[in-house]
Amino acid sequence: MGQPIITTRQTDSEDRIYVGDLARGVKRFRVTCDEERRIILEPEDIPEREKWLYENPEALASVRRGIQQSKEGKTVLAREDFTKYINSED
Repeated sequence: MGQPIITTRQTDSEDRIYVGDLARGVKRFRVTCDEERRIILEPEDIPEREKWLYENPEALASVRRGIQQSKEGKTVLAREDFTKYINSED
């Protein structure tokens, strides 16, 4: 994702804050306001790059099976170092 974006926004006449340019494509957020009145917005939508998984029952079942196997300790060492495939933008 890169560097965090830190910006200042001002409320409009109806106490709304515009964040559209910071959250393109996100329509739904979980809103948390802590004891120090900090407001945290967390996307509730499924990101577009992950949406395909939920639309493919076979792939989703495979991922869930892998997660369960991992919880049960059913793992093996990879024969290859996969860190070379890491995309720093993800």
